[in-house]
Amino acid sequence: MSDRAEMRGPVSRRRRTTISGGGGSGAVKQANGSKWHDAGESSPLYPAKAKTDELRRHASNNGKVDREIGMSGQQQQLANRTRKQRSLVEDINEKLSCHVLQESLLSSASGYSNYRGILNWCVVMLVLSNARLFLENIIKYGILVDPIQVVSLFLKDPYSWPAACLIIVSNVFILAALYTERRLAVGTITQMTGLIFHIFNLTSMLIFPSATVLIVTSMTPVGGVLSLGIYTVLFLKLYSYQDTNRWCREIRHAKAKRLTRSYSCPSVAQSNGSAVHTHVSYPGNLTHRDMYYFVFAPTLCYQLNFPRSPRIRIRFLMRRLFEMLFFMQLLVGLIQQWMVPTIQNSMKPFQEMDFSRMVERLLKLAVPNHLIWLIFFYWFFHSSMNFVAELLQFGDREFYKDWWNSETVTYFWANWNIPVHKWCLRHFYKPMLRKGVNKFLAQTAVFLMSAFFHEYLVSVPLKMFRLWAFMGMMAQVPLAWFVGRFLNGNYGNAAVWMSLIIGQPVAVLMYVHDYYVIHYGSTT
Repeated sequence: MSDRAEMRGPVSRRRRTTISGGGGSGAVKQANGSKWHDAGESSPLYPAKAKTDELRRHASNNGKVDREIGMSGQQQQLANRTRKQRSLVEDINEKLSCHVLQESLLSSASGYSNYRGILNWCVVMLVLSNARLFLENIIKYGILVDPIQVVSLFLKDPYSWPAACLIIVSNVFILAALYTERRLAVGTITQMTGLIFHIFNLTSMLIFPSATVLIVTSMTPVGGVLSLGIYTVLFLKLYSYQDTNRWCREIRHAKAKRLTRSYSCPSVAQSNGSAVHTHVSYPGNLTHRDMYYFVFAPTLCYQLNFPRSPRIRIRFLMRRLFEMLFFMQLLVGLIQQWMVPTIQNSMKPFQEMDFSRMVERLLKLAVPNHLIWLIFFYWFFHSSMNFVAELLQFGDREFYKDWWNSETVTYFWANWNIPVHKWCLRHFYKPMLRKGVNKFLAQTAVFLMSAFFHEYLVSVPLKMFRLWAFMGMMAQVPLAWFVGRFLNGNYGNAAVWMSLIIGQPVAVLMYVHDYYVIHYGSTT
């Protein structure tokens, strides 16, 4: 019995063994209340059971992860199914409706502006049409380009060189303006006396060269145009020089020690080790160096401190020099090969006053004249003036604006020649407005002055007075009013281009034609 009891005891105790999950202690207790081990320790009597519990816990955790992965996969599949349904709906909508509210590209309301292909097409057509004219001209007249003939136009008498001598004499007027300003700065002459000296000097600059061109028989028309053009530029420069220095004296008399921003620009620090341009104040600007820098600078408006570029860009300088030489040769070739034969053939209709033939000849002359004018604009305002500006480190390179987009005549005249426009605005137009002159009268006065100089530069070298240039410039006043009042947008731009093609260039061609009729009409 005792043996059986001893054998039953442990068995009964094993059956009564429980696992307590309450209280958070996790301890395994016997039925009699004694502790076997703490939580986290495997039972020394039942290690297999503890391992089974751990496996159950891991299985439950893995089940949760699998369920989460399954849920995310379902969401992804649902999102993909939604996107497919949407794309299917969009495809069906595109099949059902293919029209939207929109304008044609060539309509102004469409807002479309990329017409590069049409521009290229226009250029190709222009090149092809002019190539036909060039070929026809060469077949009919042969090669007429002769550089030696161009040199003879400048130097008819190689031992006198009247145009070159006339240009050298211009230094007398430059130095006269400088010394007059020096006397005014120190007060040795009065303001009235200085004003009289300047008026006499500026008036002489217009009368002396014109009288020389008219009197000297060896002066060629090309030499006369070149010399008078230089004197006209110097006239505008010296007028601005005396005007600006007079403003400086007024400021100094008002006890202002430095010039304001509108009259001077700060110096530009050099980063490549070259000398720094110093800031100059009045009367320290009255030097020969300052005067001749202004004379050669590509501007008509004087100021004490010009904006300066930090260095001379050699590659930029060489490109501009190449363009100057290339376009000069192109201009000479076009004039000799295209313009001269057409002008000679237009003499007979003008002498016979055949109106239809006259219009036909004028239109035929207007096309090459306009092409030459465009090439001249690029050669002078872009290549030549940028070359001089780069050589002198002149910082202001705004020699022209987008005049080709002009929708009014006044916008064209204000933007195709910025140096002249700045001069007129600063020294002529605004002073008239300050004196109470009406705006329209001031604009008319600007056109009147421009008409005078156009006539001066054409009639005097040709030694004949027809007033074609003067009337052509004054005709711009009613044309500007008409275009600004009745034409807008593309129509205004087309009117500006028409005025350039058959307007003022025709007046210049009339002078050339009359010159040939007067001098060579009897020999043809």
